[in-house]
Amino acid sequence: MSVTQPIRTKEDLKKLENFYPDITPVSQRNHLLILMGLNTALRITDILNMKWNAVYDFSNQKLKTHVELTEQKTGKHTRIVLNAILQDALINWMAVKQPAPEDPIFESARSKKTLDRHQAYRIIRKAASGCGLCDHIGCHSLRKTFGYHAWKQGVPPAVLMDIYNHSSYQVTTRYLCIDQDDRDNVFRQIQL
Repeated sequence: MSVTQPIRTKEDLKKLENFYPDITPVSQRNHLLILMGLNTALRITDILNMKWNAVYDFSNQKLKTHVELTEQKTGKHTRIVLNAILQDALINWMAVKQPAPEDPIFESARSKKTLDRHQAYRIIRKAASGCGLCDHIGCHSLRKTFGYHAWKQGVPPAVLMDIYNHSSYQVTTRYLCIDQDDRDNVFRQIQL
């Protein structure tokens, strides 16, 4: 069994983010799916199960500042800010869908039911393959990419451990696929 990898370079990340152009409703949905995975660090099942009322206040007709949910795998409550990138993508998708509060954000174009994990995997793999990324990119890569880039930008390990609900720093570094190249770069940069 292969381990999914994060997307390590900013160039590859931009390619993936921009793979689905916003020209058809399905491509807008797929674009939002990738952005949601990259910007929330949520597991794909939690993303797919999100309803519009989790991100939009229908009574006040505005996006919420945070999405709050109970993670399916851990049962823990989490609260994540909806950054400007997600807000723009959600508004664009909402304009197309004209959803009701209980409608899933990510629904199948054919069945009008929530996308399943296999469909999400195919969407992400198509984008990764189209961008020339390695074979080890899947749904979980989006979650790992968030942490990998947060770590590279200096986010304290304790914060990442809390985001991922990990029990130790070693679990987090292994999860984020921090490898020998990353360790080597530290030694190249620190010259005393």
